Amino acid sequence: MRTLPRPPKLWHALLPVLLMIFFLGFNIFKYNGSPHLPLVGGAVVASFMGLYLGYSWKEIEKGIVNGIFIALQACLILLVIGILIGAWIAGGIVPTMIYYGLKILSPSIFLLATTVICAMVSLATGSSWSTAGTVGVALVGVGQGLGIPLPMVAGAIISGSYFGDKMSPLSDTTNLAPAVAGAELFSHIRHMIYTTGPSLLIALTLYGLLGLRYTHGNLQHQNIDLILSTIHSHFNTSPIMLLPVALVIFMVIFRIPALPALLANAALGGVFALIFQKTDLGAVLNAAQNGYVSETGVAAVDALLSRGGMESMMSTVALIIVALSFGGVMERTGLLNVIGEAVLKRAKSTGSLVLSTVLTAIGMNIIAPDQYLSIVVPGRMYREAYKKAHLKPKNLSRALEDGGTLSSSLIPWNTGGAYMWATLGVYPFAYLPFAFINIINPIISIILGYTGWTMEKEPEEEAKNNDDFSE
Repeated sequence: MRTLPRPPKLWHALLPVLLMIFFLGFNIFKYNGSPHLPLVGGAVVASFMGLYLGYSWKEIEKGIVNGIFIALQACLILLVIGILIGAWIAGGIVPTMIYYGLKILSPSIFLLATTVICAMVSLATGSSWSTAGTVGVALVGVGQGLGIPLPMVAGAIISGSYFGDKMSPLSDTTNLAPAVAGAELFSHIRHMIYTTGPSLLIALTLYGLLGLRYTHGNLQHQNIDLILSTIHSHFNTSPIMLLPVALVIFMVIFRIPALPALLANAALGGVFALIFQKTDLGAVLNAAQNGYVSETGVAAVDALLSRGGMESMMSTVALIIVALSFGGVMERTGLLNVIGEAVLKRAKSTGSLVLSTVLTAIGMNIIAPDQYLSIVVPGRMYREAYKKAHLKPKNLSRALEDGGTLSSSLIPWNTGGAYMWATLGVYPFAYLPFAFINIINPIISIILGYTGWTMEKEPEEEAKNNDDFSE
């Protein structure tokens, strides 16, 4: 008869994590490599640890498969976004957005305006991914044309996109966090204003100050005029080209599922290419598969518009698969739980409880790299702790989003970071210093935890009933 696996100790759990971090640092910083193989190495070490503890290979393999299964929808969305970008460039939609953006936006307000635009679109749609994959792609092009460093542009796009995603009742993570914590949705959103509102104001101030470095006096107007004239001469840039953008927002507001909504808009981009850009069907299909290749002869325009295609997302899909393989092994073998329990033991006050929640959510995004896991696992871990501290569930749900939702895009091997990297073309560690909301929000959350401000307690009678029930 087979014996049960041994319960893991803390060092069992930390060894695969530390080795994975070492592999990542060595490969990325010494050889400028990608995170793929280091994550495979981490999964191998975690698998050996599982075997050492007494798990069978079949059980470990099941953990890998289950871990990958969580992200299958994200992988499908990534592939469709690749198709959409290629089709939208061929259809003249992205070039039109860049054209009007260059004509309207000035460099001094560009970063600030980018944050506000992305925040509004994401708030309306509830999706940071859709915002970055549509409006964000165009704003990258506008920023390039204005001569603003791409990491700054990407940071502003991500700040705005994740602000809207976090505060929108249409967002999946905004619904998931209160569901896991036992809070009510709109109570959760109102409670997040105390951390996310100040974060937005500080971020807008910083983007405004950064924008002062890029005044009209520093602009090379001839370059911008060349980009505008080139786009105008190679594409039909009439306002009707913006119809698919409005349609994306409309479809998401009315809760049409992401995959059919994005596929429909990719198809519409192909139709626009055939009708308005006079492109042949073979070229449209090639742009959707392999990406659009711009051949205007103007280097700046060709760099802006040569992108997209389903193939461009394959490396990111592979990254997500190997990252979640590592996370799946860690969860299946109980190694994640050991780390969580060790953190929970040190949470003795309201401040340390919030700090532990935020750091655990960030840690989950690193170790089990998916933003849904960064909300679900800490939510399960800390729910009873918040109840015993007589803290309302909305305090937990807020901390989960402050740490989990916002940090996912800053980690290259997380589904969020991998997606933004593939979509915007900027490495997450490069835009990290400029994703102000994503950095500031968790810090404000921790400060409020230690000061106790806005940390709402359960009424004494209700707290007593909760204690009696838990006993």
